[in-house]
Amino acid sequence: MARLQIEAVSKRFGAHHAVREVSLDVADGEFLVLLGPSGCGKSTLLRMIAGLTEPSAGRILVDGADVTGVAPQRRDLAMVFQSYALYPHLSVAGNIGFPLRARRVRRAEIARRVAGVAATLELSELLERKPAALSGGQRQRVALARAMVRDPGAFLMDEPLSNLDAKLRGATRAELVALHRRLGATFLYVTHDQVEAMTMASRIALLDAGRIAQCGTPAELYDRPRSTFVAGFLGSPPMNLFPAVVRARAGDLWLTADGVDTPLGRTGELGTARPVIAGIRPERLRLGGTAGCIGGTVRRVENLGGEELVQLAVGATELCVRAPRPAGVRVDESVTVRADPADIHLFDPGTGLRLTWQAPQENSLSRPAAAVPVA
Repeated sequence: MARLQIEAVSKRFGAHHAVREVSLDVADGEFLVLLGPSGCGKSTLLRMIAGLTEPSAGRILVDGADVTGVAPQRRDLAMVFQSYALYPHLSVAGNIGFPLRARRVRRAEIARRVAGVAATLELSELLERKPAALSGGQRQRVALARAMVRDPGAFLMDEPLSNLDAKLRGATRAELVALHRRLGATFLYVTHDQVEAMTMASRIALLDAGRIAQCGTPAELYDRPRSTFVAGFLGSPPMNLFPAVVRARAGDLWLTADGVDTPLGRTGELGTARPVIAGIRPERLRLGGTAGCIGGTVRRVENLGGEELVQLAVGATELCVRAPRPAGVRVDESVTVRADPADIHLFDPGTGLRLTWQAPQENSLSRPAAAVPVA
């Protein structure tokens, strides 16, 4: 298998910067997901790694060898496309074995390797069928088998599940994770679906406007987002974000806003009140409480089966609470919610970057020294 290194890679299309100085190190055997909204540059980055698009700047290395100017077929990387790209006139066996025939591998060897890969992906009974006779999930497995039969250094996947329905997408996600564990292969996977990223990745690189906003484990991105963009992108529903002010009272720090007056669980004295953007995950808000709470009016209650989403108007802000069903509240009812201080995130209102509380003797909130880490 292969280690992939992307060093300060950029891509411009005229005046448009699709990818901006991206650096990544994908370890041998890792499952790294490139996540982000449409147009953020994730597919362009994947195509540059595959050799299908030429970078404007930077280097791409596979196992330490610079392949930036190397043809795609010589990079030992297998690409799985969103559209499957199967040959309609070939059988399943013909599609799987095509890369080997193109390399002039002997027929007996092709048959042996096709049979082995087909058995791994449970395609053995479908080898004589044409793609038109297959379901979407079966076609996806054929596309994967065609990539696997080459025994590549790494698999590059560009939104391979986006054409499947929700139920099949969930089942195929599980199959891909199990396949990764069996093969121990390097997977680089592009998606805009945060559920795919959170459930499949060993690490996620979240892109925003051609740059990496944060790279880390799914838990790191979800629990300690480095910016309001990361906080707002991950989570369904996403993190509640609202303007607030941090104030000092008798040596303790409090978060205040219209309808909000709650302790932060930190000690210190501020010279002046500090404006912030506060963030709280909907599932971390609890209905009820008196002292140090957030007060609002119920605007909407959505039934999700085992849970309910309660939308609250808190001053000029709307907050979402994710609670077990029944939540026991009604529309237009005045309620209070509370949050553990450890679940309150603070961001700089100007830069959107996460704020950290320095040692108590320093009595200051500060943003990270580096803007947004990229690896």
